[in-house]
Parts: sequence; structure tokens; C-alpha cells
Amino acid sequence: MTLALRLLLLLSLALVFAAGLTPAHAQPSAEAVKAAFLPRFARYVVWPRAAVPAAAQPFQLCVLGHDPFGAMLDRAAGGELVDGHRVQVRRIGSAAQSAGCHLAYVHGAQPQETARHLLALRSRPILTVTDAGAGPQRGIIHFTIVGGRVRFFIDDAAAAERGLNISSRLLALAANVRQRRR
Repeated sequence: MTLALRLLLLLSLALVFAAGLTPAHAQPSAEAVKAAFLPRFARYVVWPRAAVPAAAQPFQLCVLGHDPFGAMLDRAAGGELVDGHRVQVRRIGSAAQSAGCHLAYVHGAQPQETARHLLALRSRPILTVTDAGAGPQRGIIHFTIVGGRVRFFIDDAAAAERGLNISSRLLALAANVRQRRR
């Protein structure tokens, strides 16, 4: 092995080793990014008048099924206000417990369970959010990873069916939008 090849190998090993020493907090995890996005989505959605919480009531962000966020979501929601309402995170086990939810992150144990939850919520004015990591089923907003970054798709047609209006500012940030029917 030549000296140049040895130096190149040594340099490569040093770079690999140094990359392993980078602090984990230097780059937020995908779950941390998603947890930060979730309560903020609500700022850009208008709910039907009947679904808006009363003056003293919180805006309810529900997690239906598996919760990959834990305390990260509680912290992210803690400082958020939606039209003057504080955001309350509720973890629920079934769609039957979704009364009062305005936004629901849906993540079943299996893709079929996610599909059942979404179907059960379909007639309610709830902004549903899903994750590609949980399978192909999609809520109104669907997280995915594109080029190593958290991105999301929006189904504006499904939002319209539930009486929800999503701001053009949020639609502009989406990787893709399924347009509402005119």
C-alpha cells in the first residue's frame, strides 16, 4: 500500500470517527421537527363555526394511536395559541374518543388500523395528519421525508369536504397539494 493510499485511508477513518462525535442535538430528529409542525398547522386552518372552541376552551390537538412524540409535542404545543385559544394535547385510543378534537395525528399500529381511524374521522371537521413511516394511508396533511428533510403533502380537497379552509401560505409550503374541486 502506497503512502498516499495509507494517508487517504487514515483521513477517511478520522472523518468517519469525527462524524460520530457530532452531538445528537446538533440536528433535530424527524420526530422533533414533526412535533414542532403539528401545533403550528392549526394557525393556518379555518374551522367551521360550530367546531370552533368556546372562548375559555382550549384548541385540542389529539394523538390517535401510537405517539412517537411524547413530551416533545407537549413542549411544542405549550407555547402555542390558535385564535387566542391555548393548545391542549390529548392522547386517545380510538376515533370514538375524538369528540372535541380539532387536529388529530393518526398513527395506527398497522396501516389497516390507521385506515380505520381515518375512515371513522372522515365526516368530522378534524384536520387529520399522518406519517409515511406508518404506511401509505394519508390524512389531510401527510408527513414524509424528501431529500433527508421533513416535508408534507396536503389534500386540500379532503379538507374542503370537512369544511376546513387551509391558508394559501401553508399550501405554498407543501411538497404537493391535491387541489379542492371548484
